[in-house]
Amino acid sequence: MKVRWTGAFQISSVYIGTVVGAGFATGREIVEFFTRFGFLGFLSILAAGVLFVFTGTKLMLLALKTGAKSYEEFNIFIFGQTFGHILNILFFIMLLGVTSVMFSGAGAVFQEQLGITKTIGVVLTMVLSLLVLLGGIKGLFAVNVFVVPIMIFFSILMCVLSLKGGGIMDVFFAIPDITSYWGPVTSPFLYTAFNLALSQAVLVPVASDIGDEKTIKAGAIMGGLFLTLILITSHISLISLPGVLQYEIPTAEIMKHIASNFYWIYIMVVYGEIFTSVIGNLFGLERQLRSYIKIPSIFILLILFLTSYILSLIDYGNLLSYLYPLFGKISVLFLILIWLRAGRTKKKTPV
Repeated sequence: MKVRWTGAFQISSVYIGTVVGAGFATGREIVEFFTRFGFLGFLSILAAGVLFVFTGTKLMLLALKTGAKSYEEFNIFIFGQTFGHILNILFFIMLLGVTSVMFSGAGAVFQEQLGITKTIGVVLTMVLSLLVLLGGIKGLFAVNVFVVPIMIFFSILMCVLSLKGGGIMDVFFAIPDITSYWGPVTSPFLYTAFNLALSQAVLVPVASDIGDEKTIKAGAIMGGLFLTLILITSHISLISLPGVLQYEIPTAEIMKHIASNFYWIYIMVVYGEIFTSVIGNLFGLERQLRSYIKIPSIFILLILFLTSYILSLIDYGNLLSYLYPLFGKISVLFLILIWLRAGRTKKKTPV
């Protein structure tokens, strides 16, 4: 069977759109995990790119082979019944928490950049999410296929304009004073593990719905390569910004200085990047809850919106500060087990 390239492009767009969240879009994640290490950070990005390509592909193919339709089924297969169920509860909490933070970030874009209250921004984002998600996987594909190419274009544009400014090579090969070289060594593993562990909520059901091994493989590889491209171009742009560590939204600061005419368009692109992660997370959560609660999808989504809205109003940072380190360690274990399982899993045959 030949690769269905339309399906492969849809898979790659969803893969990219799910991984690229608020921290990625604003540049904060890239700075923290890679750019602050200078040239060593660039080498870490290359390692992360390899992991995104190969592990993302293995994850989706493994989901297809095992017949898993949700991340719950997938985790039970990977970790076993007891630990799999415990992990699924943790996954659910983390996904809901990250989604709440995404809503908060989307509201912040409206408040800080457009002068519209945060509450209106959050509610509008929820309404748009509901309209998209009521279309099921087709709605998810449609938004990502539209937003992701624009995201890639602006990432390349920002990189090209940064290079035109000159002097980039002086900082590209620089290695700042760091207390430990352990950071750039572990960053690619922690970064990809955390993102893939969260993204499985979307990638597992997407692999199940597509159902074609060659198309899934092509889409996953394409998605991983484009994620690597976005990381590299963003890193090059970010190292050109003096004092990059002091900015909350460094990518917007770069665009403001090198291409002010595109600034407002870029703010909408940042919002679009956050939005793709929001709908991806909600899609995975809705699929999961639907297996427990036998009510129409619209009511499940409304429950998720209400819960996310309440969480976005309280100080969720303290809870995340405890859960993120634990989740990061489990995510690395998740990454290792995918590689171990992928090589010895036979495809399920329908009964």
